[in-house]
Amino acid sequence: MLIVADENIPLLDSFFGDIGDIRRVSGRTLSPDDVNDADILLVRSVTRVDEALLKDSRVRYVGTSTIGTDHVDVPWLKSRGIAFSAAPGCNANSVAEYVLSVLSLYAEKQGRDDWETLSVGIVGAGNVGSELARKLEKLGFAVRLCDPPRQEREDGSEEAFCSLDEVLKCDVISLHTPLTRDSANATFHMIDSHTLDRLTTGQLLINTSRGEVIDQAALLERLQEANAPTVVLDVWEQEPGINPRLVDMVWLATPHIAGYSLEGKVQGTEMVYQSLCRFLGLPVRKKAGQYLPEPALSKLSFTSSADETDAGNIAMRSCYDPRRDDARLRLTMELPTDERARAFDRLRKSYPIRRECSSVKIQLKGTSKSLQDTFRALGFKLKI
Repeated sequence: MLIVADENIPLLDSFFGDIGDIRRVSGRTLSPDDVNDADILLVRSVTRVDEALLKDSRVRYVGTSTIGTDHVDVPWLKSRGIAFSAAPGCNANSVAEYVLSVLSLYAEKQGRDDWETLSVGIVGAGNVGSELARKLEKLGFAVRLCDPPRQEREDGSEEAFCSLDEVLKCDVISLHTPLTRDSANATFHMIDSHTLDRLTTGQLLINTSRGEVIDQAALLERLQEANAPTVVLDVWEQEPGINPRLVDMVWLATPHIAGYSLEGKVQGTEMVYQSLCRFLGLPVRKKAGQYLPEPALSKLSFTSSADETDAGNIAMRSCYDPRRDDARLRLTMELPTDERARAFDRLRKSYPIRRECSSVKIQLKGTSKSLQDTFRALGFKLKI
């Protein structure tokens, strides 16, 4: 059995080596010739999977180790009897931790001692948006959720949803929607010029979903006007050939890595492995935990003299500080035009190991219950 897989999917040999022969390929440049003789195809979001790629192949199973599926023509796969699976929620915690780190920097930028005084509107309450909301609510933030499809499906549920208009009044707007074009609540260019005109200097807009959810041309224009909002982008239109002018004008710019914690990536591989085992009728014998290495940072210690806000920021940024990724991306924008796209992909391919808060044990000596609760809400393990 031949498995063709994106070379950037982690632990391919560990999870799939005893299922079949593995051929590693570049996901960005994957062609019909690469998959013609494949039985199994494993991809990430950079590969478009459709009739043009697979019509002459013998592929009978496609798995994407990502939460999104807009790069896959699922109806066409179904019409050809090709099994398909994704990894919904695999990197939800990673993206939530990215947003929390951004919020801590933003609160510091604004001179706020209590970051939880920021109101946060979340657009898209799927796995990622819901996980972010859960963490924020534990930390004491006021959170508003907007998800029209869920609101329609779950009419009468206890979950309180609000309109996009209400979310746009929040201090922070964080986007976590899939990319859809032909539905009643299509998200393509959902944030358009009209929407952007309503945001002001006192607001922060974060996009970690899909670049096309925001109209890039409208955003460029808005950022050149007075009273423009602060913007953080992890995803971009026309990746990997992103617009250097936009990079220059946003506050923080990262190369589509919000979900790139080691835990998130390995969990995505594990979820596809489990699905493939079910498809082939094989026992599921492997789990992500057995392959996670010892973290470089395993313990932090705080005493009773620790300031709660400072301690939380130190711990979070020890695990992940988005300013490092921002600096790396901005350096690639100084390259010649024909090299920038390749550099963007290299940043993702060679992304340094990033561990989630759960990999770090926090030792607390004589600290308050409030600080203990903060660390628990952030996902750290505690030793008191």
